[in-house]
Amino acid sequence: MPSYNCKKCPGYCCSYHIIPVKKSDLKRLAKHFGISFAEAEKKFVTKGDPKDGGEYKIRRKTDEHFGKICRFFDTETRKCSVYEARMYICRAYPTGRCGYYDFLKNERETQGDDEMVASTWNI
Repeated sequence: MPSYNCKKCPGYCCSYHIIPVKKSDLKRLAKHFGISFAEAEKKFVTKGDPKDGGEYKIRRKTDEHFGKICRFFDTETRKCSVYEARMYICRAYPTGRCGYYDFLKNERETQGDDEMVASTWNI
């Protein structure tokens, strides 16, 4: 039984500064959107560093809680908008315990607010 519940998370892992993307991920995203690999490359990613885990990194967009977040994260529903075509790193995460989930659970218990979302940046 997992020790986390992604359905209650506001998307902490989606706010990582670098979300690596492999060529195979980009091919899957291109197929998902019905566009060419070149179009997907131009639209969805920037050049990455292989030492960070991928040839590319995902483009990010503004988010009220984290400042920036994955471009595929739906900021209204707080869920992935391309879940079926998501990147390899997203498919593998989390393994074991999720520190972000533990943090969120603790903050909500401490604040006595089941809907509370802890901001990670100053507005």
